Amino acid sequence: MYKLVIQGGKPLKGTLKVSGSKNSSLPILFASILADTPITLNNTPQLSDISTTLRLLSSMGSEWILESDSSLFVDSSTLTNLTADYDLVKTMRASILVLGPMLAKYGKAKVSLPGGCAIGTRPVNLHLQALEKLGANIEVRNGYIYAKTKGLIGTEIHFEQISVTATENIIMAATLAKGLTTISNAAQEPEISDLCQCLNKMGAKITGIGTSVLNIKGVKNLNGIQYSVCPDRIESATYLVAAAITRGAVTVKNTNPQVMHAVLEKLIEIGANIKTDKNSITLDMEGKRPKAVNIKTSTYPNFPTDMQAQFTALNTIAEGHSVITENIFENRFMHIPELIRMGADLTLEGNTVVCKGVKSLTGAHLMATDLRASASLVLAGLAAKGTTTIERVYHLDRGYETIEEKLKLLGADIERVQD
Repeated sequence: MYKLVIQGGKPLKGTLKVSGSKNSSLPILFASILADTPITLNNTPQLSDISTTLRLLSSMGSEWILESDSSLFVDSSTLTNLTADYDLVKTMRASILVLGPMLAKYGKAKVSLPGGCAIGTRPVNLHLQALEKLGANIEVRNGYIYAKTKGLIGTEIHFEQISVTATENIIMAATLAKGLTTISNAAQEPEISDLCQCLNKMGAKITGIGTSVLNIKGVKNLNGIQYSVCPDRIESATYLVAAAITRGAVTVKNTNPQVMHAVLEKLIEIGANIKTDKNSITLDMEGKRPKAVNIKTSTYPNFPTDMQAQFTALNTIAEGHSVITENIFENRFMHIPELIRMGADLTLEGNTVVCKGVKSLTGAHLMATDLRASASLVLAGLAAKGTTTIERVYHLDRGYETIEEKLKLLGADIERVQD
């Protein structure tokens, strides 16, 4: 088991390159099931969630080769096992994304229910109801989803609530369905647009990309292609907040400012000087203490839930009071007790946190609980006086590629240590 040890109090300065998007890579890897020939996926990050996805695909008969540090060759053209077992699915809820592609191409699938999640329930009923509307026969028994169809038929699907993974699952299923499928109240995240663009390159016919209404005209087959996933906007934003919380100046490259407006607006509101061009963002605090900002999470293009914990950490040392409201997941404040142990003045009231900024935090021994909470603790440790030790950093490795090495490039005093 590894832990991170941080000596805080140093302003971060420098330049780093952002990795490819985890939340784009995962659905595209599952989309390889739809293709009759192999795909090559470029700009893929080396993360534990990617490894889990490849193990799951391998268990079903896929073959893959890591051709370079960020290039994956994946052949899922002929699966020999149409079962996604609990042992792998339980470790990553995105595994539910095997369901739509398997059902569309092979007419049947057996997929374990994902089970619990640290940050909330995230039920799969939206996925199942939409697949039934497409013509699937679905039973849930003994912890597994049993799905079969004699052929999916396009239809109109309206999601009662916005769901990223449900949108992705139904998009993939509809690509091989007969006729036209219209999805309304679809999630609009950039990663969904990336998936759609990849599928269209494979031969799918998807229109309305980037909007809440998607039209998918089914085709008979899809082909493998070479595709580069989009940059990871959450990683980009996390490193920008790292610069802000330490009163530093950082440039992130290989990013897309156009999909980060909500976050950049809040960073400007805290007093940061922001400059952008096509593929990079520079944040400079000019040595100033950040100002407190109120946060309300929502679906894209509004402020992302995946940045709530990081901005909470930022607000702990900001000048003034702030209110942080979490509207997406019901249990996404597990970082609050750990930040309080560092001297933060935080009061949790239901789905809202009231924060009174303090001048400085103090290093402490901390326990990571989930991916983004872990990132917030790293940010707090970078800003704190003294030593911060963070246990259970395997959560970080799910979504941040070599985070300590990238932070070292910016001057952070951070080490990964084995217990």
